[in-house]
Amino acid sequence: MKITRQVIVFDAADLAAESAFWAGVLGGRVYPDDEDGWHSVVDAEGQWRIGIQLAPNHVPPEWPNGNPQQIHLDLHVDDPASAHAEVMALGARLLQAADDFSAAEGHQVYADPAGHPFCVGWGH
Repeated sequence: MKITRQVIVFDAADLAAESAFWAGVLGGRVYPDDEDGWHSVVDAEGQWRIGIQLAPNHVPPEWPNGNPQQIHLDLHVDDPASAHAEVMALGARLLQAADDFSAAEGHQVYADPAGHPFCVGWGH
């Protein structure tokens, strides 16, 4: 099997908020196709990275035990303090703080506007 494109798709009740959040995190843009209840999110280089699909009855997953957990992203960064400030300003919610945010290695768990969990890690 040859895979020609790999895209993660998130369901969300608020298509615009979810799309804007991930476009902000990736430094990219949103390409809406609202008639089909779909947005494509591209990164700063114009690569298609995430699809957002309208799901009016979306139930946010619960972290960390699921219900359902569904999926999560791990984002690795060099500057965790800056990344924390950026995702929070974009509308993330902190779910699990690092034991020591100033440690050389660690991660924190956040939720995007639709409640999907994602991790921001450093030093790995």
